[in-house]
Amino acid sequence: MTADYLIEETGTRRVGSRATGRVEVRSSRNRVGGLEIVVTRFPSMAAEQGRTFVLVHGIGTSSRYFHPVAAQLAKAGAVFLVDLPGFGASPNPRRMVTIEEHADVLAGFLRLENIQNPVVIGHSMGTQVVSRLVVDRPELTDRLVLLAPTTNPAERRLGTQARRLLADLFIERPSANAIVAVDYLFRCGVPYFLSQVPNLLEDHIEDRLPLVQAKTLVVRGDHDPIVPREWAERVAALIPNAVSREVAGPHVIMHSDPIGTAELIVEHAQP
Repeated sequence: MTADYLIEETGTRRVGSRATGRVEVRSSRNRVGGLEIVVTRFPSMAAEQGRTFVLVHGIGTSSRYFHPVAAQLAKAGAVFLVDLPGFGASPNPRRMVTIEEHADVLAGFLRLENIQNPVVIGHSMGTQVVSRLVVDRPELTDRLVLLAPTTNPAERRLGTQARRLLADLFIERPSANAIVAVDYLFRCGVPYFLSQVPNLLEDHIEDRLPLVQAKTLVVRGDHDPIVPREWAERVAALIPNAVSREVAGPHVIMHSDPIGTAELIVEHAQP
């Protein structure tokens, strides 16, 4: 993998909002094993360097919807936002990429950038990627966060998930819906999105959760129609060292309650 690894700086820009303030972030394109990802770094605004936080998005979307919570986490340490292969700013690989391959690319990035023991955070389908990562490579981190973990085994049907997604659409913030809509339709694109649906529906995350060694935090929104409370609690119960918590909001809790979500993550990051 090291023989096929490339870092290309793609520039800096300022992101944020009135609520979170604006911060200058740096982006780079990283090639690992023939697959490319784009990574955005929020510089740490902490007085002393704290833990590093690495955030991984869900299906169809990109790291852009993490910006509100990333701005909060940057007060406690450096933050890396990953666009998985084919999503967001990352190039389309022109083929289906498996959960294992997504996890392999993430692992390569962490190792070759020498990111030591980060807090690895996945949202929605991103929880499937990061759980695969920590099971296959437990030496990379001792802290895991699963935000809105999918999919509920009782509802692993495309039609059911589509109805759940539609229900969530009506209760999300307009800003979250705008990001998701652009990412789904124009950045990821329908063909690649459809190639990734089997990852969402056929990956049995519950089979590997008992193998997770990292201390784990499971978080869902208290009005999330996609992730039932019973499923979030079961996810935590299957992991040897895990707790389940709720924050205010639907599925995209990084927008509905970025402060509450960040506070739980920072607390979880402590030794």
